[in-house]
Amino acid sequence: MDQATAQAASGELSQPPADDEALRVAYRTHGPILLNYLSRMTMGNRALAEDILQETLVRAWNHPQARTADGQWSRGWLLTVARRIAIDHMRSVQGRSTEVLDERVAERQVADDDFDRLLNARTVREAVASLPERLRGTLVEIYFRESSVAEAARNLSVPEGTVKSRTFYALRALHEELVKRDFTL
Repeated sequence: MDQATAQAASGELSQPPADDEALRVAYRTHGPILLNYLSRMTMGNRALAEDILQETLVRAWNHPQARTADGQWSRGWLLTVARRIAIDHMRSVQGRSTEVLDERVAERQVADDDFDRLLNARTVREAVASLPERLRGTLVEIYFRESSVAEAARNLSVPEGTVKSRTFYALRALHEELVKRDFTL
């Protein structure tokens, strides 16, 4: 056994301590290169690149064996660790569904085509017009004039219970009529 191996086995040969100044030097020396590398890996997401850089330096702090004989951290080791952290992050993101965090979602909705809206309105009007008068009149009162059940009963000169039952049967008949016309509900 040679002298260096014997000293390493006995603990006499040790790495320089991982102090705050050594970490600051690592950040100044390797930080810009790592950040550039990570920015490319994260498709320009600087905040994510900075988070990964910070995690890389924390791991370097916790692994003194990654330091060279002069006490500096190995750039190759740092790049490898940063790459692995970035890949782990990308894999974890792929497993999650995408969330929309924009508060202006309503502004981003795709506007319906006016032509389609007109065709849909025409189809619904034709379907309503094809209903028997007693059902059609009830739908018009309740849904188009927005009358309450009591108001619709007064306007149609029928009991409130009749308005309720006619509304039920009118909606069912309207649904069947729209299905016959291949209207997508």
